[in-house]
Amino acid sequence: MKKLDDNVFVFEHPLIKHKISIMRAADTSTKNFRELVNEIAMLMCYEVTKDLPLETYELETPIAKTTGYRISGKTLALVPILRAGLGMVEGIMSMIPTAKVGHVGLYRDPVTHDPVEYYCKLPDDIENRSVYVLDPMLATGGSAVAAIKFLKERNVKSIKFLCLVAADEGINHLHSTYPDVTIYCAANDKELNANKYIVPGLGDAGDRIFGTK
Repeated sequence: MKKLDDNVFVFEHPLIKHKISIMRAADTSTKNFRELVNEIAMLMCYEVTKDLPLETYELETPIAKTTGYRISGKTLALVPILRAGLGMVEGIMSMIPTAKVGHVGLYRDPVTHDPVEYYCKLPDDIENRSVYVLDPMLATGGSAVAAIKFLKERNVKSIKFLCLVAADEGINHLHSTYPDVTIYCAANDKELNANKYIVPGLGDAGDRIFGTK
């Protein structure tokens, strides 16, 4: 994993690079695209959770007693940014089935490109949880900043942002606004086009996940 800046990381694992390349292809089917989002989210989860605290306990195997390990400390919550962020939930939930899931609904104004809120539902105890905000694309960073603002307003202290493809503009916007939020990207692209889509990117992730392209 490559460190771009304090709290900004890009994955360089061969499996992730391979799968991202398949997702970029215009002829990748909705089914395959959706499966790849899940698989990459699962691979990212392995690295993102490496700092989870452990506690020991005694357990008995069929042969003898031994020391076991379990996650301790803060519990986790996943907060996908609707709708595309939903595509990343299943892969992470397969690794962390006890995590709670909140939802933040935002859409991008087609003229101003600014995020507009239409829904926010979070677990009641969200302030006591470590939160992973999920969105496949980090383009301008507007939606990510808006979603994290909701969490900050609810006194969430531990926040990580996970995306599949991030543009430099989005990384810089999010990182400068909330430098305490760790950003994890499966791929880093440099540019946005006139419509604020990531170049080369992979298109509209929501449309490709849900078959509405």
